[in-house]
Amino acid sequence: MSNIGKILVIDDNRGILTALRLLLKSRGFEVETFRDPAIVPLTELAVASAVLLDMNFKSVVTNGNEGLFWLNRFKNVAPQTPVILMTAFAEINLAVKGIKEGAVDFIVKPWDNERLIKTIEAIVVGIKKKADTSSFTGSMIWGNSPQMKHLLDTVSKVSPTNANVLILGENGTGKGLLAQEIHRRSKRSSKEMHSIDVGSIPDTLFESELFGYVKGAFTGATSTRQGKIEDASGSTLFLDEITNLPIHLQIKLLSVLQNRTLTRLGNNKLIPVDIRLICATNGNISEMVKNGSFREDLYYRINTIVLNLLPLRERQEDIPELVKAFIKEFGEEYDKPEVSIDDAAMDKILRYSFPGNIRELRHLIEQAVILSEEGLIKARDISIDASKETVDISHSGTIAEMEKKMIKAAMVECGGNLSEVASRLGITRQTLYNKIKRMGL
Repeated sequence: MSNIGKILVIDDNRGILTALRLLLKSRGFEVETFRDPAIVPLTELAVASAVLLDMNFKSVVTNGNEGLFWLNRFKNVAPQTPVILMTAFAEINLAVKGIKEGAVDFIVKPWDNERLIKTIEAIVVGIKKKADTSSFTGSMIWGNSPQMKHLLDTVSKVSPTNANVLILGENGTGKGLLAQEIHRRSKRSSKEMHSIDVGSIPDTLFESELFGYVKGAFTGATSTRQGKIEDASGSTLFLDEITNLPIHLQIKLLSVLQNRTLTRLGNNKLIPVDIRLICATNGNISEMVKNGSFREDLYYRINTIVLNLLPLRERQEDIPELVKAFIKEFGEEYDKPEVSIDDAAMDKILRYSFPGNIRELRHLIEQAVILSEEGLIKARDISIDASKETVDISHSGTIAEMEKKMIKAAMVECGGNLSEVASRLGITRQTLYNKIKRMGL
């Protein structure tokens, strides 16, 4: 039976631990049990698919405060790991409080086996699905701007090589998706790309997560585990928010890149690794090198090729193609395959500066598709704060001038095929004719 995920069960009752271990293992889960939450290794919390946490560890206390204390402690250490609370005392107020403080669900003892399994499976599968789709998905949408065309040309040249790549860009610009695109075009594409969000790993877990550890390396290391870098050997390793990596581990990463070997925590044995490294950051990494918070030698090792993903406000001519793609995506998801967008709605979008970049645009279009009626997204369906709109874009001229440039560029690229131009811009042929006539094109 395949392993679905790893569950940590924490309860002071041996009988409950035994029962849950047998039940969960019979359904394909890996299980670790603990009678005291204080002895749960931080490394186990970070890699667990879910935690089942009892709310009372002293028979004379039944108010659930212990469970809430450990819930908050666990969420601080491993915020991405879902915690399910267990109690023999079905108090609604306590359940609500636990969920408000970060628990994903609440189970009353004695439990129904099938219901408990369905609850855990739904949470574990849901978390995995969310992780897989936490950013915008699908193929890279390149757009029509000169900047993105230049980026595409560079990516086409770089991807087939093993050169390390550093991607710079604000949050939401699609750095992870660009990394996936580079991997897809590389000679390593037959293997899955491995991604690590460095910013989400607690400081105490960096070394064991990245480099792995051997049994007995520290308290709670009950087995040997290879790290994320070793997992990615033979493929591509994507380190998002690389500037969050502590200085002492920057040295170890540099050694891996130079020597193509690593050592697990608690062992001196050299393990060969073969990775193609792609890093990304939204920070000013060159400034960090100057002030000594990021090693200069590592910086020059990871930036063989530097790719800049500009914020959406600096390449607004790409917006119509993105809008069209997101309408198609969410039209299919919400069973509205024929949805289109009118001119007023598109104009409202083009006036907005999008501080959250493509991620924000995608979310905005998802809302609009849901709210749309009769197959048409209107301005009222675009939930933008009017105070945040930017009526004039200084680097591109007025909205009308920018729109004219977009239409002219599309006409050239499509060889004058107006149907293709209208399709690319996400508008109807009649709307395109009207705009061409009004603009004198």
